Amino acid sequence: MDPHSITNESLGLSMMLVVVAILISHREKLALEKEIIWSICRAVVQLIIVGYVLKSIFALNNDILTVLMVLFICFNAAYNAQKRSKYIDHAFSISLIAITTGAALTLLVLVLTRSIAFTPMQVIPISGMIAGNAMVAVGLCYNHLGQRFHSEQQKIQEMLSLGASPKFASAALIRSSIRASLIPTVDSAKTVGLVSLPGMMSGLIFAGIDPVKAIKYQIMVTFMLLSTASLSTIIACYLAYRKFYNARAQLVVERLK
Repeated sequence: MDPHSITNESLGLSMMLVVVAILISHREKLALEKEIIWSICRAVVQLIIVGYVLKSIFALNNDILTVLMVLFICFNAAYNAQKRSKYIDHAFSISLIAITTGAALTLLVLVLTRSIAFTPMQVIPISGMIAGNAMVAVGLCYNHLGQRFHSEQQKIQEMLSLGASPKFASAALIRSSIRASLIPTVDSAKTVGLVSLPGMMSGLIFAGIDPVKAIKYQIMVTFMLLSTASLSTIIACYLAYRKFYNARAQLVVERLK
């Protein structure tokens, strides 16, 4: 028997782990039972669909389909990132530009340096990792930027009244938001290998790949996650802060209520 194979029976038995989580939620009156069941059902359906779609794309090995799949991933990442943009208009378009640009530049460097080949089997999984990480970073950026504008609107208005430009008045908030959004990615890079064995590295080792070779791949993943998160967050933040001002460089106070 293949030690790496997962049978339907073993997969079904692993559902007992979810049952444990549901029982804990019920016992502690957390009221998360419905959320857990819904999230698990949704995850299973989504993964099954994606699995068959990827299998077809890998079999076709078509460059256009590969690019379209990457764009689809970025589209969904942007859609989810904009949900945290409470005070920002047109956050979806900003998110799409930021995440797609960051992901495209990172993929371009990886392909040109021959770190990965431009094949769907390599490009699509990598795109999912970097777009997902960028999605979290951009979402945190929106959340922090909105909170800072809301709490410091009086200070910003005073700076504007003294002749400061919107960019100058927002500079400290922009820097703070970018730093806050990158903390999870930076902390993850600091502790990789010591606290956690990331998914890609663990998966390769589990599949029987030499641990040293798996570590090389994980180092590459760490580089690309930091790169994409930084690029996407900087682009998103500098596009988003402008939405707090009108055409006359005035703070739109109504948007912060």
